[in-house]
Amino acid sequence: MLPKPLPIREIRVENDSTKTFILDGDLSARPGQFVMVWLPDVGEKPFSLAEAAPISLSIAAVGTLSVALHQLQVGDFIWVRGPLGHGYELPTASAQRVWLIGGGYGIAPLHFLAKQLLQAGHHVTVIMGGRTQANLMFEAAFAELGVPVYMTTEDGSAGLQGRVTVAMQQLLTEKPDMMYACGPTGMLVAIAQLGEAENIAFQLSWEAHMRCGIGLCGSCEAGAGWLTCLDGPVFNFNPL
Repeated sequence: MLPKPLPIREIRVENDSTKTFILDGDLSARPGQFVMVWLPDVGEKPFSLAEAAPISLSIAAVGTLSVALHQLQVGDFIWVRGPLGHGYELPTASAQRVWLIGGGYGIAPLHFLAKQLLQAGHHVTVIMGGRTQANLMFEAAFAELGVPVYMTTEDGSAGLQGRVTVAMQQLLTEKPDMMYACGPTGMLVAIAQLGEAENIAFQLSWEAHMRCGIGLCGSCEAGAGWLTCLDGPVFNFNPL
């Protein structure tokens, strides 16, 4: 699978470090799947899909490639190959109560998932966390969907003070049927532990260092022989 050059149609600033790039192209993909993004003379890196039609990528400027992407303008090209990996699976039973839990820019693919869950008739609650209010994003996008949103910040500048687990504990009086999450590894481990303790099903999107994206290099092994790029990035168990 060769990278395909796609022009940037629109750029949205989400917060002080994250931009969403809307590209002039569509994919048939599930929430939670990812694409490999390449820039000539810079490098290649995986990014989760914030939307598939049109292809949308929410990218924080935290490394060489992402900083270079932030310098691009509308009309410039981004090379994309994918979709790759396994995404989230929707509940098979009808009218399920689900939590979508995102840390930092991990909230982006969950907005894509929320739209599909709502269309399928499920009841969605969003829990998002960040270090400060400036790190939060997609609040307005979720509000437009009409779903309840609970925010947490470590410094208390917005919502509840603490991490997402603070809000989760408060909401446990009405347990969900499924938890979907994307974010830092520590957050995912805490969600897996809560799910196991409370007998709540969960699907978690894990981050890993990926070089090839198709299971050849083995750089993204997640334990017990599982490859994040091929068997994930979404797992319905804790692979660690």
